[in-house]
Amino acid sequence: MLKRTYIKLVEIQEEQAKRHLEEVRSIHQEMRGYKHDFHHHLQTLKGQLEAGEVDRAIAYIEALDKDLQNVDTLLKTGNVTVDAILSAKLAQARSEGIPVTVEANLPPELTLTDVELSIVLGNLLDNAIEACREAAGDRFIRLSLRMKGRMLYFYLLNAAGKKKPKLGSLSKTGKTGAHGFGLHRAETILEKHGGWVKYNSEEGAFTSEFLVPAVE
Repeated sequence: MLKRTYIKLVEIQEEQAKRHLEEVRSIHQEMRGYKHDFHHHLQTLKGQLEAGEVDRAIAYIEALDKDLQNVDTLLKTGNVTVDAILSAKLAQARSEGIPVTVEANLPPELTLTDVELSIVLGNLLDNAIEACREAAGDRFIRLSLRMKGRMLYFYLLNAAGKKKPKLGSLSKTGKTGAHGFGLHRAETILEKHGGWVKYNSEEGAFTSEFLVPAVE
């Protein structure tokens, strides 16, 4: 019974990860469309201004700005899948008033599958956003994601509440329910690929980091 429940939870989370990736990729495609149409927008504005239709040009700019608010958080790490995942989480954090700083430089192809990347990165960033909600002082998320040779290195520092007991792995964070299951899945995926994960809790701050083989 427990095994069937576990398998069902895995299937549900993987399906959610796939849907999430498709949604964000559609935004990424939309952004590429804006880049392609940029010249046309400039020509339209030039014509309106030359005709003295200033109010119409301003309205056109305001309409463009409103549309671009949906896609202006897209990151460019060098890996399209990671771009999609991080951009979605960045938008979520900013919508809750949490400042986010990201430094990332990755190759276009990684050995972790798109679904695995979505589960690992998504759950760790969800954990950071949740911790920020509980923080008493300034809220923040700072993420570094880069290669160390063949290894993918992830370092995440975020605001948090009270200091927690010293922990060694994600499955021991004390999280329960679906969220705790998600963190456990992230740890399992990293271990499957020969990686490790660790984190540290201090008063008002929490760090998570992992290192995992990610290129052939």
